[in-house]
Amino acid sequence: MKPPCQDSPGLRQTVIDACLEMNAMGINQGTSGNISVRAGDMMLITPSGVPYEKMTPKDLVKIPLDGSQLPDGQLKPSTEWPFHLAILQAKPAVSAVVHAHPVYCCALAMNRQAIPACHYMVAAFGGNDVPVADYALFGSRQLSDNITRSLQNRSACLMANHGAVATGESLPRALWRMGELEALAKSYATSLTIGKPHILTEDEMEEVTAAFADYGLRDSR
Repeated sequence: MKPPCQDSPGLRQTVIDACLEMNAMGINQGTSGNISVRAGDMMLITPSGVPYEKMTPKDLVKIPLDGSQLPDGQLKPSTEWPFHLAILQAKPAVSAVVHAHPVYCCALAMNRQAIPACHYMVAAFGGNDVPVADYALFGSRQLSDNITRSLQNRSACLMANHGAVATGESLPRALWRMGELEALAKSYATSLTIGKPHILTEDEMEEVTAAFADYGLRDSR
C-alpha cells in the first residue's frame, strides 16, 4: 500500500477539480456533495457552502485523523465531516471519500431499497449488493455509525433518505465508483418499471468477483 499523500496545494486542487467533475458528470447538484482525502495524519475536506467554482486550495479544511481539535483560522468544514472522518479511521486502505446526491441513488435511498446483484457491476463495490445505511440526521454520530457499518465489507453504499457515499484507494477511484454507482442505480430503477429484474446467483457473482481483480480504473494518486 502506498503511503498517504501529504497536504499540499496540488492535493487540495485535485479535490476541487474532483468536485467540479462531480457536478459536470451530473451526479451532484450545487454544493450538496462533499469530498475528503487522507493527507498524512490529517483529513482534507471541502468547506461548508462554498461554491466549487469559487473554491481555492486554501479553503479546504484540515482535520486531525485522531479526531482532536480542529486547527484555528479555517473555514467551517462540511457538515458531513464526521462520517468522512469515521470512514477514514475505520478503513486504513481508503484514501478518499466522495459523498453526493445522485438522482437515481437518491430515489432508491428514499425507498430504502438496496441494489441487489441485478448486474455484474455490483461486484465493483465489494459484494453481492450495494446496501442502504440506516437513516440518521446529517452530521450526527449515529449517521457515521450507520455508514461505517454498511461499508464494513463494501466500498460504497446508499444512505436512507439522503444520498450515496463511495470510497477509494485514490480520489480518482472513489469518483469513478460514484459515477458507476449512479449508472447502476439508474439501470436498476429503470428495470423495476418494466418488469422484475433477474438477480444473479451467488456462484455467478463469485465468478465476477474473481474476474474483477484487474478490472476498472488503475489506482493512482
